[in-house]
Amino acid sequence: MALQESGEMYLETIYVLSQKSSQVRGIDIGEALGYSKPSVSHAMGLLKEEGLIKKDAEGFIKLTEAGKILAERIYERHTVLTKLLRNIGVDEKTASEDACRVEHYISDKTFQAIKKHMEQSGCDT
Repeated sequence: MALQESGEMYLETIYVLSQKSSQVRGIDIGEALGYSKPSVSHAMGLLKEEGLIKKDAEGFIKLTEAGKILAERIYERHTVLTKLLRNIGVDEKTASEDACRVEHYISDKTFQAIKKHMEQSGCDT
């Protein structure tokens, strides 16, 4: 299954929010991303159809196992690419913003090569 960039952003946001609190609501996701309630609601429906999220009895959003695996992959890309850009002198804000754009389009092969290079260079991945 290939998600569009926006779907990946939602998953990554749910993942990050779930690391801070076990209770993630649609409103939390909307605030984090700056999206409207209808946009978040629509996206949650699509992610639920894909089997990537579920809602519990209280309406809190949880990642399914498949959703968590994908979200962790996206988040890893974001953090590694941010570190790479920081290591070459890019400021934190720009590095994070650029990593956020690149993480959705970079191939697995290129990302693995970047990780390997950073590890061999002694950079903390």
